This record gives sequence, C-alpha cells and structure tokens, in this order.
Amino acid sequence: MVWDLAKLMQIRAISNEDRESWNPLWQGYLSFYNTPLPEDVTDSTWHRIVTQDKGFFALVAEDDEGKLIGFAHCLAHYNTWGVAPKIYLEDLYVSQSVRGGGVGRSLIEAVYQEADVRGARDVYWFTNHDNETARRLYDRIGKLSSFVRYDRA
Repeated sequence: MVWDLAKLMQIRAISNEDRESWNPLWQGYLSFYNTPLPEDVTDSTWHRIVTQDKGFFALVAEDDEGKLIGFAHCLAHYNTWGVAPKIYLEDLYVSQSVRGGGVGRSLIEAVYQEADVRGARDVYWFTNHDNETARRLYDRIGKLSSFVRYDRA
C-alpha cells in the first residue's frame, strides 16, 4: 500500500536545528549517486544552504511527527539571457521509506512557489538518464529540455 504522505507533511525552509536530521538524508543521497564526499565538503554545503550564502537555499519536508523525510537544495542565480533570476534545483532527495507518496512532487512544487516569490520564472534540474523512477515524476511536473550537457574532459 502506498500512503499519500503529501497530506501528512510540511515543507519549510531548512534551519540550523536540522543538521542532525539532514545529515542521514544527505548521506543517503550521496550513496544513491555512489559519490562519497569528504566531511569538509558536507560542512561547506551545510553552511551554504543554511545561511543562503551565494544564492543557495534549501527546503525540507518533515512528516507529521517532525522527522525530516526529504530535501531540495537550490541555487538562485542570474544569467546573460534575461533580467530575472533562475533557480537551479541541484539536489532533490526523499527518504526511501516514503518514496512514491508525493513528497518529491511537493518539494518541487514548493521550489516553484519559492521561485515565484523570488521573481524567477525558470526552474531547472538535471538527473541521470537512467533514473527512471525520478523521471516518471519529472515527466509529469516538468518539461524535458533538448539541451545536451557536457562536462570538462
């Protein structure tokens, strides 16, 4: 049975008090992408998202008991093709125990709302081409871009 957790949760801005609860989610996210990071990178990431340094911000989902069950890390930035900022949804993660219940969708919709508050029409993100579970959601809530990404060789 799949529970509709979207009705039993709250989305809010991350706070300093969330570090201990956020870290297991962050580690789960890194494990999903098989990307271990040194502790100083995690510390730096935490600092940027909690202080909104250099345009970073984060939203978290918590269940009805106050337990964190997901996050969205974002970067608001300007670009050369417009005057309004854009929002890059860099990291989206939902605890495996509650996936499929609407948490990811609710986090993305909350990012859309935050973008509207910031005057940012464009919200974009990337995922691996073979991340089929996430892409089923993304295909319903976003539009697949025709751009091809290149990385430094």
